[in-house]
Amino acid sequence: MTNVKNSTSVSESQQSICDWAEKIFGPVADPRALVTRAMTEMKELDEAVVDRDLSEIGREAADVIILLYRLVDQFGLDLDHEVQAKMAINRARQWSAKGDGTGSHI
Repeated sequence: MTNVKNSTSVSESQQSICDWAEKIFGPVADPRALVTRAMTEMKELDEAVVDRDLSEIGREAADVIILLYRLVDQFGLDLDHEVQAKMAINRARQWSAKGDGTGSHI
């Protein structure tokens, strides 16, 4: 069993999360394993949304983000930087709303 500290005073970052994960789970042999696990967590997130379980929605969404931090780190990328860069692209695009809260660029 792993040693888990419950502390809300730590301000997490991609680096601190990746360091923790490598210490607990070991190095990533194949980054696709992180994608597969994130897809599992997305299914759990979907179930939490169907159930409207707010605390579970938050936890499952966090699990997905944690896995994405670790995934992009495997390629030397910073997820927060990638989000900022992508939003700059998105803000410059023209969009077509689908009427369900989503859409696609034109």
